[in-house]
Amino acid sequence: MVNGIASAIPATLVLFFVQDRLQGSEALQSAALGLYFVCAAASMPLWLRAVARLGLARSWALGMGLSVLVFLWASQLGAGDGALFLIVCALSGAALGSDLALPGAMLAGLIDDAGDRGRADGAYFGWWNFATKLNLALAAGLALPLLGWLGYVPGARDAQALQVLTVAYCLLPCALKTGAAALLYFSFIQPAARPLTP
Repeated sequence: MVNGIASAIPATLVLFFVQDRLQGSEALQSAALGLYFVCAAASMPLWLRAVARLGLARSWALGMGLSVLVFLWASQLGAGDGALFLIVCALSGAALGSDLALPGAMLAGLIDDAGDRGRADGAYFGWWNFATKLNLALAAGLALPLLGWLGYVPGARDAQALQVLTVAYCLLPCALKTGAAALLYFSFIQPAARPLTP
């Protein structure tokens, strides 16, 4: 859920970021969204190849790290940086590919480890889908009202309002992704690296 809401917040705010921070056109908005999803789909086979070398958890952590780096860069963009933002969309789309391809495979492995394969798969995936929908609802229901409370409204162009938008669109997801990567490390990667004691 921590990783999911980190992805849902920028998905909710991207059009405002393009329109107000970048002062981009509707054509840029369309190109950015299209490129994002095309790169997400195209990157999934690459993430599956990474799994063969690094394992599921480490590959997913790598995807989270890529997302953080890309959004830190995006926080430096401003009016007229539409072409650079398209690169951001391509790279963040590639990072999204890890979110699409790997967590479900990890969940399937957990179901096997728990001995619930064929008995409770639906419950696991049902709760997983519930969490996904909840993330989107929280991002949409909280992000814009919170931004309004902090001084940003759609169409704003003053520096303080745009800074609030940039923090919400770029830096808050970075913080959440970093937290999700830490949870992944301490829950899966570190325990798997410990030698078994006799």
